[in-house]
Amino acid sequence: MNVRDSARSGANEVNLTVVKSATCTFCGCVCDDIELHADGERIVKAKNACSLGDAWFKHHTAEHAYPDALIDGEPATLDAAVRAAADYLYEANMPLVYGLSNITCEAQREAVALAESIGGVVDSHTSL
Repeated sequence: MNVRDSARSGANEVNLTVVKSATCTFCGCVCDDIELHADGERIVKAKNACSLGDAWFKHHTAEHAYPDALIDGEPATLDAAVRAAADYLYEANMPLVYGLSNITCEAQREAVALAESIGGVVDSHTSL
């Protein structure tokens, strides 16, 4: 839903995109009642978010500041990085899939399926 708000002077027009019922994956609570207001590429308001979620949404950027992939700290193509990751996982004795608290449910599902297929284990920050 796009919402257009004009300033009182009428000269400054703000074009906000509002996303209702967004899900915050910053912590394990997975709050799903967040309303996000974005001005272009930046989220400017995260209604119903806690202080952690608010900071995460507002400061989580989509800017392309890094290469798409790295191998041993060096820029690489995505295809080369996927091949290197597959080799690492294939050669591992007991790979650990970790750090799933800040990703979507769909990505978590895929990570667990990957762990099962390679004989790995899944863990999270809650075990610390």
